[in-house]
Amino acid sequence: MADDARPRDQDIRLLDAGAALEVRLDGVTRRFHAIWLRDNAQDATTRSPSNRQRLITLTEIPADIRIADARWRDGALAVSFAPEGLSVLFDADWLATHAYDRAPPPTPGWTGHEVVRWAAADAGDLVSEDYAEVRGSLAARRRWLAAVRRHGFARLSGVPTTSGAVCEVAGLFGHVRETNYGRWFDVRAQVDAANLAYTNLGLQAHTDNPYRDPAPGLQLLACLANSVDGGESLVVDGFKVAERLQAQDPEGFALLARHPARFEYAASGVRLAAKRPILELGSDGELIAVRFNNRSAAPFTDIPYAEMAAYYAAYRRMAELVEAPELGVRFRLAPGELFIVDNLRVLHARTAFTGEGARWLQGCYADRDGLFSTLAVLEETPR
Repeated sequence: MADDARPRDQDIRLLDAGAALEVRLDGVTRRFHAIWLRDNAQDATTRSPSNRQRLITLTEIPADIRIADARWRDGALAVSFAPEGLSVLFDADWLATHAYDRAPPPTPGWTGHEVVRWAAADAGDLVSEDYAEVRGSLAARRRWLAAVRRHGFARLSGVPTTSGAVCEVAGLFGHVRETNYGRWFDVRAQVDAANLAYTNLGLQAHTDNPYRDPAPGLQLLACLANSVDGGESLVVDGFKVAERLQAQDPEGFALLARHPARFEYAASGVRLAAKRPILELGSDGELIAVRFNNRSAAPFTDIPYAEMAAYYAAYRRMAELVEAPELGVRFRLAPGELFIVDNLRVLHARTAFTGEGARWLQGCYADRDGLFSTLAVLEETPR
């Protein structure tokens, strides 16, 4: 709390006969409902001290719960509930952090934790770290993982050029998500390839495996060899693409968010299909995922006839933005280099390459919750 906004009892007011309270926190007046405060009480009878999970159910809270009294006590708000007779302390900073009595964001859909949208001009801000340092230093690991959360992308150098090393990198923050492609998979030209990724063709920037439900949250790609002409990597911030699309064509943006697209993949012994919107919004309008993969798109059958032409116009405009030179960051992977993308945000691509020489990448998938959990623990660790 700021010194000029220290809590005072005269800044507390009960509302609606105790159904809620109004309190001044850090110079800002906030309101909290009695049921919300009781449900989120942090005392040992409500929350397990070891794992912070609730020990009571919602039905154990009286339906007529109200606030009988509230006052500041040593920097914490002491709230007494009736008819329970329970008194609970709420840390002032905790209340300020979790306050819900606030105005909605000025532009719905563009909130998110430390999300920084970027284009080609921002390439210098994209983080690259050394594998040995990330493995041996918690500070370096925290930096690298924070970059993935912030930009949806980060690079790593000095990775061993041995088969399976990509999984060791994933193990620094979580667990490998095994699929029908295996625990890890080789990305190099093959005869009768089961996936276009296993050819020397160029690939448009895309989301990997949108035909899975859920789609992999993270993809890691490590270079073991690269002596071909071409085969450059490209990454595009799908959130930046969506931002541009919304500014240029808000109705088209709404169509791609409102109607689900279909994706599918079929190979020997495998049939995968999923139905999700290309632009997925949370219930509060926040953009939470981008799924764009022309190779794996199935016929769209969930858009009404009256909106199909406009839907395709928006889809085409998004494809043009995905390929806009000013949005994509291009680089050539050398042996020992790796990059990671938030697969539900950052699209990745490659240029075509010749059949002479060798281009061998290995990839694996992981889930975002493992990375975010590891990062949260590192951020709580004293530096």
